[in-house]
Formats: sequence, C-alpha cells, structure tokens
Amino acid sequence: MNNEQPIIVGLDIGTTKIAVIAGRKNEFGKLEILGFGKANSNGVKHGQVLNIDETIKAIKTALDNCFASNPNLEVNEVYVGIAGHHIKSLQTRGDIVRQKTDEEITQKEIDQLIDDQYKTYIPAGDQIIDVIPQEFTVDNFQNIPNPIGYGGVKIGANFHIITGDKNAIRNINRSVEKSGLHTKDLVLQPLASSSAVMAQEDLEAGVAIVDIGGGTTDLAVFYEGILKHTAVIPFAGENITNDIKTGLGVLKTQAEAMKVQFGSALANEAKANAYITIPGLRGMPAKEISVKNLANIIQARMSEIMDFVTYHLKQVGLDNKALNGGVVLTGGGSQLKHLIQLTEYVTGLPARIGFPNEHLAAGHIEELAKPTYSTCIGLILKGYDDYEHNRKQFEKEYKKVEVPDGLKKTAAEEAVVETEEAVSAERVKQRRGLSNFWGKFKDGIIDLFKEEEDKHL
Repeated sequence: MNNEQPIIVGLDIGTTKIAVIAGRKNEFGKLEILGFGKANSNGVKHGQVLNIDETIKAIKTALDNCFASNPNLEVNEVYVGIAGHHIKSLQTRGDIVRQKTDEEITQKEIDQLIDDQYKTYIPAGDQIIDVIPQEFTVDNFQNIPNPIGYGGVKIGANFHIITGDKNAIRNINRSVEKSGLHTKDLVLQPLASSSAVMAQEDLEAGVAIVDIGGGTTDLAVFYEGILKHTAVIPFAGENITNDIKTGLGVLKTQAEAMKVQFGSALANEAKANAYITIPGLRGMPAKEISVKNLANIIQARMSEIMDFVTYHLKQVGLDNKALNGGVVLTGGGSQLKHLIQLTEYVTGLPARIGFPNEHLAAGHIEELAKPTYSTCIGLILKGYDDYEHNRKQFEKEYKKVEVPDGLKKTAAEEAVVETEEAVSAERVKQRRGLSNFWGKFKDGIIDLFKEEEDKHL
C-alpha cells in the first residue's frame, strides 16, 4: 500500500445526485478508491445550488455513506465541481519580460504569468474560477507546450479564462462549509470529466468531451493537445424526463424509470408495436404507452442538445472532421440506448462512451466505472495534478488507509472478468485466424492473376 500519497476527495454536487469519492494513487500511478458515497440531490437546478439547506442535507447523507463504506476515512477538504448556465469563458493573452535572462525559465515565472491573468477585467458580479494556459511563446518561438528549461527574454501565453457568477459560487462554498468541509478548489465540471475519461492520445487527436448530467450538459473541446473551448449547455437528462412526463401524462418517477429501462435516442430503432403498461392512479385504469412515442420525445430533446454541441464546435472552427478523436460521451445521460448513433448522425463525428476507468486501479467494483462518476473521479485527478505540481499545500503526515472490501470486486466477479478476457482473447485469435485465411485467399487470387499474365506473355 502506498501511504506516501495524500488521500484526495472529490465532491460532485449534481442536479440529480451528489457523490463523494475518496481516492489515493498507488505505486503504478493508478487511483485506488478508498471511500464512496452518494445521495439524491434536491436543492440543485441546472447545476446551480438554489436551496442551500437541502443541498447541505444531501452532502451530509453522501458523506455519511462514504464513511459507512470506509470507517477509517477522515474527510476535511474536498475538490468540488462547478457547472451551471452562468459559466462563461474568454481568451486572453499575457506576457512578461524576465528579470534574470541568463537563467532558464522556472515554474515560478509561469505561476507569475498565470497569476497576472486573475487581474483581467471581467463583468461585475462575475468571478474568475480558473485560468488555463494554452500554448506558450518564448521570444520569437511559438506553440511551446511547456517552456520550463527554455532560455529567453520574454515569455508569453494564450489563456482560456473560466468565469462564473459570484452568488452561484458563494452558494456552493456555503453548502460545502456548512456540511463541515473545506473547499480546496472549485473545478469546472467538463474539465474534471475530461481528465477522467481521456488519455494522451485523445488530447493529440482532438476530441470533444460531452458530459450529459441531470441538469446540464458540459462540453470541453481539445485540439492539438490544447483546451480550445468549454461550455455549459442548460439542457440534460432532467429535461428529457420532464418532456416525457408532460408529453405522455405520467408521474416524474414513472417518466424517469421509462427513460432508463425502455428509452432510446433513435425513434427508428424503437419497436412500433411495443407498449409499456403504467398502473393507473388511485383506481384509474392503467395506461398503455407506445415505446415509439417515448423514443420520439427522447430523440427530439437529445438532438437539440447535440445541435448545441455542433454550434459550439462551429464557434471554434472544429466542426468539419478536424477532431480525429470525435465525440466522447460521458455522464449519467450517456447511457441511453442508441445515443452514439444519434450523436454521429447530428455532429458528423465518430462517437464513443467515455468510462472513468482510464486512471482507476484494477479490482474496484463495477459501479465506480460508470460514466455517472466521471466528474467525481476527475476531481480527484485534478487534486493530484495540484499535488504533483506543488500548487497547493497538502498535509505531510498521511494516515494508513486500506481499500475497504466493500469497494473491491468479489472473487466471483474476478472470475467472470477472467473468463470474459479469455473469451475476448479467443475472439482475437479467431479474428486473426480469419485474417490469415483472408490473407491466404488474397495471395491465392494474386497468384492466379500472375499465372494468367505469364500465359499471355
């Protein structure tokens, strides 16, 4: 067990759920999950904390569940995700002339350059959440990803600045503090989700991360290794549920259950003659609901969300096949059937589901690898990024905490995984066998043609 590393806790305050996950990196640099708790969220709408009391209750419940999963845990500081329609972003440019030009560029000078950006003028009532350097310049050399160690007189960079509404930020901080915790840092949710589901290759290929949550759909666009754009779209899973509720005249809980169990993002894929029977209220007759109608409602709202994604990609000039990594869908809403096909159809880009197991250590329970927890796991990774770059102070003494049995896979599950791996290995072998067969077949045809040519000669 690697007890040299701090335990970092992510707190995802969502519209439908609140999740608390505690993690620590092992000796291989992978995250071991040491505690996990969740609760239903009531005080949040479209990613913004509106009812502080309700939110505190939900955070405390999630925390209690986290402690129940591992009683040895102590949680004081948390990395918190932020979203909501009030989030805006802008591009700026900053330069500094160096004092000691005969020495190499240090991290301190880069920190100075970033700190200067916090003085950028932004509208009253807003507050800077994060300043992200995009690419650096040293004298006349451009597009430098990391200028530490370079020599030069003038160092500059382009920055992506993320701002949010002061009141919305205050409400989050107040909810966290009244729950007995301290906010270590606020992190934009699409950036947290991105770090959880993305590998280095995605960064280079260019990718749009679309995190479909309960109250908001968060977007982060990366191109040539640089964060190009972030946006928060105020439509998500909750809107779809409300549309189903209104359109089909059912209760909200029924609408949610139908969406999860029978919902599809493509009406053409839904069976025309399939019906769902919903029990009537207080002696009323039962309702028959067409699966096709359900899919029509979901497709209309999902297409609208994807149109917003396309609009944002157009804004930064990355809509025409420039993103080789395509669209990575994550968040709870990404688990809808046929969503990949709809996304590819609307955006014209390849799509896949992003699972947060990219950075997770092996042997954790399946629940944690669901796209629903991408933001929360990404928050822990953001904390590690701060720790590894000495951006914030962390405790020097670390308590010995083991991964609790409740968060480990059981022997039976391990066996299932092993057999799955064996089956997939067998499939690869078969595929190889097939490709060898086709290879020989092709060679045979080529030989045939050669013989024909020889005859003509």
